[in-house]
Amino acid sequence: MRRVLNRAGRKWSLARHLVEHCTWPAYSVAVVVAVNLVLGPGMFGESADARAIAETVHRVLGLATIAAVTWLIVQANYALTDVVLDRLVLVEGERNRRARRIMTQIALVRRIAAAVIIVIALGAMLFSFPQVRALGAGILASAGIAGAIVGIAAQPTIGNALAGLQLAFSDALRLDDVVVVEKEWGRIEELTLTYVVLRLWDERRLVLPVSYFTQNPFENWTRHGSRVLAVVFLRVDWSVPVPKLREALYAFLQGNPLWDQKEWTLQVTDVLPNGLVELRALMSAADSPSSWDLKCDVREFLVNYVRDHHPESLPSFRVETPESRAQK
Repeated sequence: MRRVLNRAGRKWSLARHLVEHCTWPAYSVAVVVAVNLVLGPGMFGESADARAIAETVHRVLGLATIAAVTWLIVQANYALTDVVLDRLVLVEGERNRRARRIMTQIALVRRIAAAVIIVIALGAMLFSFPQVRALGAGILASAGIAGAIVGIAAQPTIGNALAGLQLAFSDALRLDDVVVVEKEWGRIEELTLTYVVLRLWDERRLVLPVSYFTQNPFENWTRHGSRVLAVVFLRVDWSVPVPKLREALYAFLQGNPLWDQKEWTLQVTDVLPNGLVELRALMSAADSPSSWDLKCDVREFLVNYVRDHHPESLPSFRVETPESRAQK
C-alpha cells in the first residue's frame, strides 16, 4: 500500500500526505493485528499458569491495538487536513485574509479532534481492565465533585483553550497576521489552544498565553487586509519649498517598486515650538514589510534632496540678541 501511495503521490497530494503521516502507524497496526491472529486460544497451554500468561499477553495486545489504531486515526486526520492547508497556503491577493482565517480554524480544530480521540482511547484502555469497570459506578456517582475540583484546578488551562477558540472563530487573530504587542512588531507564527508564538522583526520569538489577546488591547495591521500606509515625518526650516519637495517625492515614488501606486501625499502638519515646520509624507504599500522598507527609502530620499537642493531649509535655530535687534 505504501508503494502504491508513493506512486500516486506524484499527482495526488492526499496520497503523499498519507505516506508522510501514516506509514509507521500503519506498520504498527499491521504488526499488532498479525500478532493477534497468530496467538490463538490455548497456545500457551491449558495449565493455570499458562492461562494467566495468555490473559496478560492478550490484555497487553489489546492495549497495543487501541494505541496503534488511535495513532493511525490521529495521523490520518492530520494527513487529510494537510491537503486543505497546502491549498490555502497558495492563496494570494484579496482572498489571502479569508484563507489565513480558515487555516487558523483548521489548525485548532484538528488539535481538538486529536485530543478528544486520545482521551477516548485512554478511556477504552482503562475500561479494558475488569477492576476499573467495577469502579465505574462509583466514579460516575462522584463525577460532580471531581469535575468541580478539576475545573477549579484547571481554570487557567480551560480559559486559554476557550480563548483560543474565541480568537480563531471570531476572526480576531489569524496565522501570519501582523500585530503589535507590548510595543513589539511581528507576525503570528503559531496559534494553539494555550499559547501564541509571535515572530518578531529581528527573528526573536515572543510567546504569550492565548488569554492575553482576549484581555488586553493589541494592534492588528492585517485585520481587513494586508495594505498598510507608511508615514514619514520631516522637520525643516520655514524656507523649505513644499511644492518642489512634493513634486520630487511623487517622481521618486513612481520609480519605487514598493509603492502600490494608490495613495500618497505630502502635507505641512504642524509648526513646532522650536521654530521648525513639520512635514508628513504618506504612502501606501501592499503589506507591512514593504511599508517599512518604503518608509526608510522615502526618508533617505527626502533627507538627501533637502541637503543637496535646498540646504538653506535644513533645520536651524534662530537666536535674537541685542545686536541683531538693533540692526533691525
